[in-house]
Order: sequence, then C-alpha cells, then structure tokens
Amino acid sequence: MAHNDTQADGNQHEAPQAPESAMKRLTRNPVVTSLLVGVLVFGAGAGIVYWAVSSQTVYTDKSVIEAPIVEFAPAQAGRLNQVFVNVGDVVPAGTVVAQVGDQLLKTKTPSQIVDTDTAIGSPVAPGTAVVKAVDPAELRVTASIDEDKGLADVKVGDQAVFTVDAFGSKKFQGIVDEISPTARQGDIVFNISDKRQINQFDVKIRFDVSAYPELKNGMSARVWIYKQ
Repeated sequence: MAHNDTQADGNQHEAPQAPESAMKRLTRNPVVTSLLVGVLVFGAGAGIVYWAVSSQTVYTDKSVIEAPIVEFAPAQAGRLNQVFVNVGDVVPAGTVVAQVGDQLLKTKTPSQIVDTDTAIGSPVAPGTAVVKAVDPAELRVTASIDEDKGLADVKVGDQAVFTVDAFGSKKFQGIVDEISPTARQGDIVFNISDKRQINQFDVKIRFDVSAYPELKNGMSARVWIYKQ
C-alpha cells in the first residue's frame, strides 16, 4: 500500500509565520515602551500648552524697539565747527552736542546719540540736522499686527511679554501703551486664498527702561500680548 505523504505530521502543512517586525520586538521591551509613552505624552502636552498660549495671546515677530528721533539743527546757516558726541553716547539734558558757527546745540532731555555729521568745516543750512538722538525714556516696542491676526483683541493696558533677538530667549515685561488708529503705509500683505488686502497696525508697548538698560533703539523683537 502506497505511503500517503499527506498523513505525515500535520504541522508541516501550516503556513510559516512571518518574522516578527522590529517595531513589535521593540515594543515588547518595557523600557522602550515607557519611552514611547513618554514621547507621546510629552508631544500631547506640548500641543496643549501651545494651544493654551496661542489662544490667550496675540503674537507677532514683526517688532522693533524704537523712539522718536530728535534732530539737532542750527536756526541759522553756518559752518560745522565741532561735534562733541559719538554714536551710542548717552548724555544728560543740557549737553552741548555740536557747534555750528557761533550756535551751540544742546539737548533738552537725557539723550542717546544715534547719528552725527562728521563733515567738520562744511556749511550747514538752517534746519539741517547735524546730530540725531533719541530720549531713552521714550523707547517703546513697536509691534506690527495684521488686522486679521488678533488686532481686535488687543487693548490699551494689556500685559505683554517680548524677547529681543540680541538676547535670545530672555523675556521682558511690558504693557500696551498705544494702538495706532490708522494702518501702516507701505506694509500691505495679501490673503492668498482671496487676494484681499490685509493692513497692519502698530501697537506700542511701554516697558521699564531703567530695569532693562540693555535694550537699545533699533533692536528687533518678538511680542506676545495677553488678551484680557
């Protein structure tokens, strides 16, 4: 009687199991499993924190520290005899910054020099600035905010936090001092979806200048304004 091969060990006809995937092998390791769970929890937590912060703040990275420029110019024509200050100097009120002819040009408030005319001996017309400065007490963070990016939520008196590119992630405190009643000129952007014009408005943020003497005119900043 012929031998029936099909009666041999029944296991030989079972389909071989596929090799276990590397991921399955890793997830069987309790240490790896714990790490994966931690990553997922951390990611979810970070997402929740980001959502919470973004829902409570208005953010812009289009910000700069600045103050109104004060120009020192002669009332009458004359030659530039001398400039007594350099860019970056901080001088008290009543400081003579330049002499044009027999005219002495003086500061009326404490001032930080931001520009000087170095052409000593050249003629200077009336009203032509030979020195430019800012009053450090007038420094503000000027934040430019798109009209559709939370501008309606910003109010005078809102608390603000800002960082300055020159100082990395260090945080500075401020308060909304002024909201421009009109849009910036020349800084128009467009919504890609419908090509609608989007205007930007300046929001001024006041801060304690004496607490942050390192902040200078012209520094770039990022701003978070907390909604009330």
